[in-house]
Amino acid sequence: MAWKTLDDIDLDGKVALVRVDLNVPVENGRVTDATRIERIVPTVSDIIEKGGMPVLMAHFGRPKGKPNPEMSLAQIVDTLSEHLGRKVTFAKDCIGGPAKTAVAAMEPGDVVLLENTRFHAGEEANDGMFAASLGALGQVYVNDAFSAAHRAHASTEALAQILPSAAGRLMEAELKALEAALTDPERPVVAVVGGAKVSTKLDLLGNLVRKVNTLVIGGGMANTFLAAKGIDVGKSLAEHDMADTAREIMAKADEAACEILLPVDVVCATEFAAGADNVTVAAENCPADRMILDAGPKTVEKITAAFEAAKTLIWNGPLGAFEIAPFDAATNAAAQKAAELTRAGALISVAGGGDTVAALNRAGVADDFTYISTAGGAFLEWMEGKELPGVAALDQD
Repeated sequence: MAWKTLDDIDLDGKVALVRVDLNVPVENGRVTDATRIERIVPTVSDIIEKGGMPVLMAHFGRPKGKPNPEMSLAQIVDTLSEHLGRKVTFAKDCIGGPAKTAVAAMEPGDVVLLENTRFHAGEEANDGMFAASLGALGQVYVNDAFSAAHRAHASTEALAQILPSAAGRLMEAELKALEAALTDPERPVVAVVGGAKVSTKLDLLGNLVRKVNTLVIGGGMANTFLAAKGIDVGKSLAEHDMADTAREIMAKADEAACEILLPVDVVCATEFAAGADNVTVAAENCPADRMILDAGPKTVEKITAAFEAAKTLIWNGPLGAFEIAPFDAATNAAAQKAAELTRAGALISVAGGGDTVAALNRAGVADDFTYISTAGGAFLEWMEGKELPGVAALDQD
């Protein structure tokens, strides 16, 4: 690890500018899912224990560089205070007078939340002057927002060039988990990649076939690969114009000795609806008037056997239309097997992506995986092998 953590910097008596992810769902002024808030608590608490005074910076929504009351972080202050177990002072701007006044009044144990950084165009422009205005508020910079690390913004990248910098506890945990899964993993490694479209995960698939031993492809993506192999997928969601690309990925996998595991049997229905009439058939026997909505039990057997032979699992995307029964069966069964192996200490399991987290929660196994990332784009870009500006900026040694 080239980047520093909270254990490597002096925080005593210092104002720590902490970039966090507070982009939480809010309805009628109330936070409906506080997961991201819960995950920053260890970092904020640790900074306070080490004598530092945390000043939290975050974006909320897409206000396009202008103040927007509907995207004010003021509406999450109460929930944030509740989870931190202490009163949070809100500054009505992230720079200038309101921010300076709130920070100047801080005493040990205090927490300040600055207004939405994206209310200023300089944030997304990674503007040096805007970063300097933020930097003037503190003496130390802590990045605890891995989910925003794929963006080179002022509060994620430029600020790290101005102040002594470190990763917060959430960022540290995320990077350790991803390094364990992809950078220097215990082998064999299995990756599960699902979702609707091959076109959105080309870089991911291209990188993984060089890094993993077995690649499980599920969801609508699997239909595209089956079609590329000349299999009639009926009315299934499939990108037929991506057939050549799918064949190229399969050829790269062969060269890299990576086994691609596609469905051998499928669950088909005439409509995408809960409890829809369905049949399970061999993958090559999908009826012309039906669509593939899940992988079948024989496919699940192959997937779970791959899990049992593996030491490391990386998961991004469901195996079928997991949102409704009975088309959640394959995802649930595979997830439960991964959880069982993880609990037994036989498997390191790392998962991420919005649909993935939702699917694992639905299967009741989210707490059993080694690590689940709440980051979306940043998790994907790391899996794609891309450098993340917010992480690279912490590497100053």
